[in-house]
Amino acid sequence: MDTVKNSDKICEKVEHVHEIISKKWVSSIIHTLMEEPKRFSEIHGYIPDLSKRVLNERVKDLENLGIVIRNVITDRPIRTEYSLTRKGIELGRALKGLEDWANKWV
Repeated sequence: MDTVKNSDKICEKVEHVHEIISKKWVSSIIHTLMEEPKRFSEIHGYIPDLSKRVLNERVKDLENLGIVIRNVITDRPIRTEYSLTRKGIELGRALKGLEDWANKWV
């Protein structure tokens, strides 16, 4: 009985991850932030087909999930950068495996 309950919980968690990464542009945003923090305009520059409105929505979603953090830098001029949290970096590493698979098989 415990095995079934644990299996159900694992399936729920996996489904939740699929819901997160299946939103269009999410994996591209995470990929873009893997190397270093970037300003909104820099993220948009790396993904030019992504509208600013959708980028704003996705970044807010990822912030709410604890995957991305918004950093306000108070130096003049004041600017905002986005970076991955530890949780986001680990997700990015997992997505790298999918990228490697896609490069080999797709």
